Amino acid sequence: MNFCQFPQYPYYMSPNFMNPMYNQYPNPENYPALPNEESYIENILRLNLGKPVSIYMNFENSQWGSKIFKGILEAAGKDHIIISDRDTGMRYLLLTIYLNYVTFDEEINYYYPYKDTQSIK
Repeated sequence: MNFCQFPQYPYYMSPNFMNPMYNQYPNPENYPALPNEESYIENILRLNLGKPVSIYMNFENSQWGSKIFKGILEAAGKDHIIISDRDTGMRYLLLTIYLNYVTFDEEINYYYPYKDTQSIK
């Protein structure tokens, strides 16, 4: 004997599953927009394309260990950085998963959301 007052549904089905007028996904227009976070590393690097950089990377449990790449910053994406060596013309595609930090030989451009563009010395 079942003492439950409500009908039993399989775990993948809800009472509104059969109702095509029911929207099971929230409408993004009903929620306020989140602020754009623009201080991600790739965005900071993009503001400084063409500048000389030193990129410090750590390749744990590998033959390379820690390594420093020096060159001109050419491009930056969510998961990669591209630099070129001034002396050899060699270009390096570096994965940011191995990135420790970046140093610049000159002032950098930095923009934080809701503030004016600044130069950091």
